[in-house]
Amino acid sequence: MSVLVFVEGLNGEIKKSSLEAASYGSQVAQQLGTTATAVAIGEVHEEALARLGEQGISKVLYDADDRLKQFVADAYVKVIAKAAQQESAKVLVFSNSNIGAAVGAKLAVRLQGSLATNVTSLPKTDGGSFTVTRGVFSGKAFADVALTSDVKIIAVKKNSVEITHNAGSAATIEKLSADLTDADFAAAPKDTVMQDTEGGVLLPEAEIVVSGGRGLKGPENWHLVEDLAKALGAATACSKPVSDMDWRPHHEHVGQTGITVSPNLYIAIGISGAIQHLAGVNSSKVIVVINKDPEAPFFKAADYGIVGDAFEVVPKLIEAAKALDK
Repeated sequence: MSVLVFVEGLNGEIKKSSLEAASYGSQVAQQLGTTATAVAIGEVHEEALARLGEQGISKVLYDADDRLKQFVADAYVKVIAKAAQQESAKVLVFSNSNIGAAVGAKLAVRLQGSLATNVTSLPKTDGGSFTVTRGVFSGKAFADVALTSDVKIIAVKKNSVEITHNAGSAATIEKLSADLTDADFAAAPKDTVMQDTEGGVLLPEAEIVVSGGRGLKGPENWHLVEDLAKALGAATACSKPVSDMDWRPHHEHVGQTGITVSPNLYIAIGISGAIQHLAGVNSSKVIVVINKDPEAPFFKAADYGIVGDAFEVVPKLIEAAKALDK
């Protein structure tokens, strides 16, 4: 019985959030005295799959069906279920991403398993129990949840697990075929997760995010956000009021009703810090707030704050960021 980890790819590489899931899965396997196997779907370089050995993965099952390059929930579920059956896996691990959440829920029904999302810690297995801690109420509290079904499915919260690096370790790669039919792709228009990018950086996976709010006064000033993001190699984002006013497209809206991000660095420019917005960014490792209002609520959640006019502060930051590349 192995632990099965579903890893997601992007541009041929393994997403950072999936490397976290792989590290988590291998640690769970050590707890249970077994091995960790990964299942990869779509277009991923085999060199990247082999490097999963550094995260403790011993074997990768890879389905390279061209139709899987675009996410379709039913097809992905069928492939992962096939891998779980082949490996007799009773513990399945995913990243708590849009794709992981969609696939995890469908698999829980298909395999009659227990599902825990937003998990932040390794399971407690004392006395035969299997209990995990998960974030609830937009990260404001934590709950211990016992997974009692034979099959246990865990979606790991981003940035809650350190990525392990066992240099020189390589995973073996085996081809996997789930005998997919056209019927498995029938729901593609509805189930497809759209992945919009800005400047080639996928927002949910970005290491650095530069976000703007109404303090920028209008879309004509958005170049400040874009220029700083370009200098830092970051993705751009915005607050809900900005997308509601059509200053920016809705796929850049970060918050409880938008996209949840977990970057290493989140820079908020001219955003007051409403609870709805904080719910989407509170997993960021470092938050920097730039606002001319010293009483802005966002400063309470910030690691670093600059009280000042964004039109004076941001150009100086752009100059400093560009100087770092010289």
